[in-house]
Amino acid sequence: MKSINFLFFIGLILMGCKSMDFYGNKISEADVVKYEDVKQKAFDEGRIQTQISGKILETCPKKGCWMSMATESDTVFVRFRDYGFFVPTEGVEGKTAFIEGDLFVDTISVRMLQHYAKDAGKSKEEIAKITEPELGLSFTADGVIIKK
Repeated sequence: MKSINFLFFIGLILMGCKSMDFYGNKISEADVVKYEDVKQKAFDEGRIQTQISGKILETCPKKGCWMSMATESDTVFVRFRDYGFFVPTEGVEGKTAFIEGDLFVDTISVRMLQHYAKDAGKSKEEIAKITEPELGLSFTADGVIIKK
């Protein structure tokens, strides 16, 4: 009976470990800070290293080489350091992600905005409407956790 209880306990632990998928560097969600608490610091300093979380809005449907993530106040565009890893191309929308890396002020060119829009499956008309670069905060992630 003790061995059955022990095996059941081990099974629960293993199932709990499977509730998250890791991409890139193995990170922990222990150091997460609220995006709203570090946003101004990133604008003031130009770049800060941090860990934030949010809901995944979309990922690159071709390779998983970028994702957009909603925080309480903004949408953050996330790329992965040196294209060293990718996230799933579908099925993670609406899930919580924890990301660790650099939050930085970024000007995204019209060409890159159009490229991202094309990757996301936007129509030619929608892509043609992109005529101005965007200034905002972007994120280069070293590691990502996606909660199942």
